Amino acid sequence: MGKMLGGDEEKDPDAAKKEEERQEALRQEEEERKAKYAKMEAEREVMRQGIRDKYGIKKKEEKEAEAQAALEANAEGSLTRPKKAIPPGCGEEDEEEEESILDTVIKYLPGPLQDMFKK
Repeated sequence: MGKMLGGDEEKDPDAAKKEEERQEALRQEEEERKAKYAKMEAEREVMRQGIRDKYGIKKKEEKEAEAQAALEANAEGSLTRPKKAIPPGCGEEDEEEEESILDTVIKYLPGPLQDMFKK
């Protein structure tokens, strides 16, 4: 009855040893699990590489490395920083396109309206 009320509890003299063994067993299980999944991932990577080789696909890292090498090769002899690429639709080309679009719209308008826009 004393145990139920929080009174005298029997203390196991080997409790610390059992807890240490339990922790060691957990660590060992975790290492085995990690090894198992590392092995599975290695097998998957071998399979992925076989598919890449078969279809001529490159890894993202390889593509990025090649792109970086190309940029470095282009900038190797340059004394200035590389020019920024002009996005499509920017610059003087737009003005010419706007004029041609305006001319196209005017062409489809009735005669008196065409005269008004041409002035």
